[in-house]
Amino acid sequence: MSNASHQTLVAQQFGSKAQAYRQSSVHVQGEDLDKLVELVAKRPEASVLDVGCGAGHVALRLAPQVGRVIAYDLSRQMLAEVSAQAQASGLDNLVTQIGSASELPFADATFDIIVTRYSAHHWQHLAAGLREMRRVLKPGGSAVIVDVISPGSALLDTWLQTMELLRDPSHVRDLALDEWLTFLQQAGFGTQQTIGFKIQMEFTPWLERMNADPLHGQAIRSLQQCCSSEVADYFRIDRDGNFWVDTALIAATTV
Repeated sequence: MSNASHQTLVAQQFGSKAQAYRQSSVHVQGEDLDKLVELVAKRPEASVLDVGCGAGHVALRLAPQVGRVIAYDLSRQMLAEVSAQAQASGLDNLVTQIGSASELPFADATFDIIVTRYSAHHWQHLAAGLREMRRVLKPGGSAVIVDVISPGSALLDTWLQTMELLRDPSHVRDLALDEWLTFLQQAGFGTQQTIGFKIQMEFTPWLERMNADPLHGQAIRSLQQCCSSEVADYFRIDRDGNFWVDTALIAATTV
């Protein structure tokens, strides 16, 4: 049993896996990433904060097209990976900073745009994180969020969260879209746009990327092999354990 706080657990989980995440096909490409960049790009004056930047896939794509990017994450190893990539690419307008999403160390109204991709389902205090994002955005600023989305129904939600948690003990929750919209409204955002995507998770790379406990991998496969037809059909679970999840891009502005 670990005595680490959740924040420490997240940093430990991802710190040793920076290179794996840098090379992950799910993270390095995708329609969601292309759409995020399209929404934010070509604003040479914009200051951008990437919260939970991970290996920097978003920050590195945005830096050539905006004024300034801060890549922000709990993991020093992830930030070191981002810094190395930025230096290799000659991106002197991209800097890194360590910290938690629930306590952003920036002044009010600092950023034009805040982005976060595949990070928020690890946040222990999501409401606080969104309020912090709202606080440090300038009036009229935008937030663009990409994350895995719960299907909403109790049956499917239970299966999704179980697979996620067995793979990664730092997982908190994949929200349903209506939950996201409620959280954003309560934090002071108005929603401009939502776009849904489907992403296939190849079972073995999905486990290996997180260096998941082999027993947990066996547990997931055991569950998959005895799941109901409703679960198997929705997630399109195949004989090798590969499955599909819903993701969404949510663009919101300050109100």
